[in-house]
Amino acid sequence: MIKAVFWDFGGVITSSPFESFNRYENDNDLPENFLRTVNSTNPNDNAWAKLERSEVDLKKFDELFLEESQNLGHAVPGKEVIALLKGEVRPQMINALKIIKNKMIQACLTNNIQAMDEEFAGNVSASGKHDEVMKLFDFVIESSKENVRKPDPNFYLLACTRAGIVPNEAIFLDDLGINLKPAKELGMTTIKVIDPDKALSELQSYLDYEIF
Repeated sequence: MIKAVFWDFGGVITSSPFESFNRYENDNDLPENFLRTVNSTNPNDNAWAKLERSEVDLKKFDELFLEESQNLGHAVPGKEVIALLKGEVRPQMINALKIIKNKMIQACLTNNIQAMDEEFAGNVSASGKHDEVMKLFDFVIESSKENVRKPDPNFYLLACTRAGIVPNEAIFLDDLGINLKPAKELGMTTIKVIDPDKALSELQSYLDYEIF
């Protein structure tokens, strides 16, 4: 029996930052998906991973990302990547959140960044950007506060513990297969969000009430 719906934030509730990444690459004559390549190189211990676990501040991230990207052929300051993160809220997802609220346990599971340097415009965590959206969740699991990030299985188990459920009682929506795989292995029902409307249709198939 499904008791909880867990949502990723960027790329699910909001449009994907990868869209902004691609525009930046095009504008700066970089290879397509270059920024994603930097982020997926040494993914558990690179600048991005360290920032999302709050192991480095944004000033250090700026330096580390510049070095990592330069090693891959194109120097990109990390602070310019941070500026690309804010996506546009998807209204159909917000509508679904509002309908599900108080019917089931609802949580946000997000790899995010807690800014520690006002030089980079203050707090850029999910809860800092969209307080009104965050109120629709019963709780939020943020990598920057928990010092653990997706796809570490402990991230999902922490969410289940806080929800008071076991993994097979949860549905998890994320836009990245690498984050969905461990959740599925734990027993969660998973939905990959590429097209938001299709994702909601799939979610609808598991629920006994209308969400859109």
